[in-house]
Amino acid sequence: MNEKLIRKLGLLGIVSLLSYTAAVVLSPLAYPGYNWISQAVSDLSADSAPSRVLWNQLGALYMPCGIVCVTMCCVTIKEHYNRVLRMGVYLFAIMNWISAVGYNMFPLVDAGISGRFQDIMHLVVTMAVVMLSCASLMLIVYGGLIQKECPSLGKCALAALAMMITGAVGTAVLPHNYFGIPERFSVFAASGFTAVLGVYLYMGWKGKENVSDC
Repeated sequence: MNEKLIRKLGLLGIVSLLSYTAAVVLSPLAYPGYNWISQAVSDLSADSAPSRVLWNQLGALYMPCGIVCVTMCCVTIKEHYNRVLRMGVYLFAIMNWISAVGYNMFPLVDAGISGRFQDIMHLVVTMAVVMLSCASLMLIVYGGLIQKECPSLGKCALAALAMMITGAVGTAVLPHNYFGIPERFSVFAASGFTAVLGVYLYMGWKGKENVSDC
């Protein structure tokens, strides 16, 4: 495939983030009584949610564009950076695939988590996504920042990791009435870092010889 075309596909990461942001911000308009402070983002796309149709429309580009972006990152990054950083990117791409397939297979039935199989599987997918996100970001931080392969990418991964951990800890310790606030830290950390990888892909990555420029 043409190298210039592959690099341009990195811009799909930004499109993915914008689509997701639009869905999160605007879908509540079709969900009377929705409280973003206490409710999860997943409630907006639940099977019974009145906002489901609007969510699907606004977020139509979120998953496809994100998947194409991270997949192209995996295809091109082999010629750049060290093994640890590359493994982090590969793992982050796997997380995106699991997220795309898992959430489409197991959307929430209703707002909140019930004892139904579909809701339980939704929770399992969420746990897998969070764990893979944290693991992949830690690898990128170590390879990019600690090993100084590309400090700027490592710093971006560190910021995303901090948001992810803040979200995970916040949802566990804060009262349920404030669940929606920390949860959004986690979801935007993942989609935001997809956009970051897309920008690096579009810029043609940077090799060891350009570490000082990262």
